Amino acid sequence: MQEPCHDVAHLGHVEMLTDKFEESLDFFTRVYGLKLSGRDDTSAYLRAWDEYEFCSLKLTRSHRTGVGHVAYRVSSPQALERRVKAIEASGYTVHGWIDGDLGHGRAFRFEDPFGHVFELYWDTVKYRPGGADVPALKNTASAFTGAAPRRIDHLNLLSSDVTEFRRFMETCLGSRVTEIIQLDNGRLGGCWFTVNNKTYDLACTEEHGGGVGRLHHVTYATDQREDILRAADIFLQNGVHIETGPHKHAVQGTFFLYVWEPAGNRVELANAGARLILQPDWEPVVWTEADRRKGQAWGLKTIESFHTHGTPPVGE
Repeated sequence: MQEPCHDVAHLGHVEMLTDKFEESLDFFTRVYGLKLSGRDDTSAYLRAWDEYEFCSLKLTRSHRTGVGHVAYRVSSPQALERRVKAIEASGYTVHGWIDGDLGHGRAFRFEDPFGHVFELYWDTVKYRPGGADVPALKNTASAFTGAAPRRIDHLNLLSSDVTEFRRFMETCLGSRVTEIIQLDNGRLGGCWFTVNNKTYDLACTEEHGGGVGRLHHVTYATDQREDILRAADIFLQNGVHIETGPHKHAVQGTFFLYVWEPAGNRVELANAGARLILQPDWEPVVWTEADRRKGQAWGLKTIESFHTHGTPPVGE
């Protein structure tokens, strides 16, 4: 068995690109329930109510949609040095060091074979609540408002070769694989990764739309399933496109709801319950095509747009 790697601590933030910046910002703050930590000339920095970092979603004004970069925080400065050496020796595309931004210090950037940019960082800006955002309970990061999501949970990227993406994640981030979809043709249809004891922090599924470097969705976690049911009504009230759900996934067992924010990026609310991967010699759960044809956990069939819609749209 490969020795577990604990150099990477957790998914830190995702940069989402939007060509409808003001509409997207209104959605994520007023409707979706994230908090605005700060802004600069091109981006808004957002976080959920119980996150210790300055931001988990960097919303950036752009001529297109999709993902700008994916960021993970490492477990120590020494871990960052080890990961950088491993990435530089891996043969994957290296962008090198950047100075950071409002949310964190310098970061090391690199790229998967499918056009997704990743970064690793250690120095971070910790959120300090003030005024009405000071929580009544000292063990929460800021005031709780409404049924807002608690923390960032995961994201799903698209690639034309999930097996190669798996090699990238294991090599560069030291990720473990928790579940996979094994297609009848021998290819991997999907792969779910974790760097800690969460069941997953990133998923990669096969690109069916002919795009490159595309985003499937970004997900935030709620405390309870009931939060998601209430959110469905909030989305309905605000004219948000509900794509599918609420329902329960077969893979990973999360209770889910998918919507499209105003620029077309897919966003999920999910509740994984108390499920963690504590077993050190965990073997990935394998789902077959026959398994997946049964639909989601309680029989809801996966809708066609879930296989084809990603951002940016193909051709942009």
